[in-house]
Parts: sequence; C-alpha cells; structure tokens
Amino acid sequence: QVLLVESGGGLVRAGGSLRLSCGASGGTFSSLHMGWFRQTPGKAREFVAAISWSGGSAYNGDSVKGRFTISRDNAKKMVYLQMNNLTPEDTALYYCAADRGLEMSRLDYHYDYWGQGTQVTVSS
Repeated sequence: QVLLVESGGGLVRAGGSLRLSCGASGGTFSSLHMGWFRQTPGKAREFVAAISWSGGSAYNGDSVKGRFTISRDNAKKMVYLQMNNLTPEDTALYYCAADRGLEMSRLDYHYDYWGQGTQVTVSS
C-alpha cells in the first residue's frame, strides 16, 4: 500500500506560480510512475502531467504544456509540480497518483494509488 500526501496548494493571482509537492510512504516509490491530475466540481478528472519511475521521461496535458513541469526525487520519495503563469482556469483540486504499470499513462483508471488532493485557486 502506498500513501500519498499532497501539499503546496493555495490562493495565487493570475500570472503567479505555485509548486505542489507529493510525498509517498510505503511501497517502492522508485518503481512507480507518478502523475498529477486535477478536478473541478461537476467535471471529469483531468490529466495534468506524468513522470516515469526513473524521472527520465515526462509529459504534460495539452492545457498546461509550456507552463507546468513535473519532477521527482526518488531518494526523498517526492514528486513535484511546478506551475507557472497560472490562470483562473487552473483552479482545481490537484491530485497526486501512483501507477504500478509498466508504462506511463494519462488515464486516471491506470493509477493505483491517490492522494487526498490539494486545492489551487487562481484569482483574476
């Protein structure tokens, strides 16, 4: 069992930046692909970014390309999401997730473990 805990959310003005963190405990973190998703009330969960177990591969969802960067530190069992040039459309509950599969995925049902989420609110 892997426990994930997100932090770093908050209120920021449009154009600002935030860095989300996700700490893992249990399991073998360095063997897990990691992802970030977000969700707003009444909408489906949206893929934000994913990173491979080694950190050697990563990709973003279309809506955050060029603005968000995912990274990880396997020694610290941490994954991060650096979010720059935020817009009100980025307001959501952000979730960290872990995938035991062989390949990285942007599909939420591929992920096995989820955190409780951290709220990001961007004001205009």
